[in-house]
Amino acid sequence: MVLADGGEGFRHACRLHGTDEFSSVFAFRRVLRGRFYALHYRPTESGGARLGVTVAKRLVRRAHVRNLVKRLAREVFRRQRAGLPSCDVVARLHAPVAEARRAELNHDLRQLMSRLAAIPGRTRAGG
Repeated sequence: MVLADGGEGFRHACRLHGTDEFSSVFAFRRVLRGRFYALHYRPTESGGARLGVTVAKRLVRRAHVRNLVKRLAREVFRRQRAGLPSCDVVARLHAPVAEARRAELNHDLRQLMSRLAAIPGRTRAGG
C-alpha cells in the first residue's frame, strides 16, 4: 500500500484483528513452512492481503525479542504485500530464534512470501 506521501504503510485494513479472524485462518489448514516461520493462509475475496503475527512465549522468553520478531515479519509483509494474492495470512514462529540473526529471519520470511505469491489461481492484491 503506497501512501499519499510516497511511502509504504501498514494500515489498520492490512491487519488481522481479533481471535475470530486468526481462528478462521488456522481452521483453513493451509500452511507454508520455513526454517523459523510458518505462514498460515486463507484465500479471501477482499481487496488485498492482511497479516497477523503470533510468537509463543515458550519459543522466545524475552518480550523485546518477541516484539522484534513481530516487527520483522510486519516489515517483510509490508514490502511484499503488493505481489501477494488476496488472502489472510498469519505468520507464526515455530522454531526458537536464540541463535538466529535478523538477516536469517528476514530471508526465511521473504522466501515464504515468495512461495505464497507463486500459488496459482489467485488474484493479486491491488490489481
